[in-house]
Amino acid sequence: MATVFYDKDANPNALKGKTIAILGYGSQGHAQAQNLRDSGYKVIVGLDPNRDIHWVAVPSAESMRLLAEGKIDGFLAFPPEPQELRAKKIGHVIVNTITDRPWSRYFCCSVAGNREFVRNHPVAAKRAVRAILKTADLCSREPERAARLLMEKGYAAPVDSALEAVRQIPYGMWRHYDPEDTVRFYSLRLHEVGLIKSTPQKILSQGTDWRILKELKKELKA
Repeated sequence: MATVFYDKDANPNALKGKTIAILGYGSQGHAQAQNLRDSGYKVIVGLDPNRDIHWVAVPSAESMRLLAEGKIDGFLAFPPEPQELRAKKIGHVIVNTITDRPWSRYFCCSVAGNREFVRNHPVAAKRAVRAILKTADLCSREPERAARLLMEKGYAAPVDSALEAVRQIPYGMWRHYDPEDTVRFYSLRLHEVGLIKSTPQKILSQGTDWRILKELKKELKA
């Protein structure tokens, strides 16, 4: 999930000329921000993200502090950052890709593997994907346990924010979303803003293989 926070109000049209923090140019957050413009949800209506917004590369923890101090106008936040900001009453949500369309209708993450490795070691590749999907089911089924592990491993603090994040992310929906539609949607957005050169059709035909996922959907029935 990516959430844009803006420190004055939740008016997306007020982003023109503002400073927005991202992890880095070409990062997931930067790509996500770029595709907000043309994805059916009027977040950056009439703006050219490359000209009208001042992007700065800042670590996430630093972004939260700078937003609280009013030194930046917004940033792309990922769980549990939005939950921590909300608890501290800092900023306003402009878009939440878990709940706002069109993003809420697609996977937010994908599993990628080296082509040769997957071809030469299909059993190992399937085991890896199975482990990821079973972990997603665990997060959906036992959010308290997942949040506690996140905190113990140092990935999130405090535990309340981690728990809220785990509960909000629809981990159990991996059986229902269409991966092909997801790849088509995001690759089209990224192609339109010039971040990738390949067309969605080329990416789907040359870079995707749904056999393992289809098999695991049958094996790991809810």
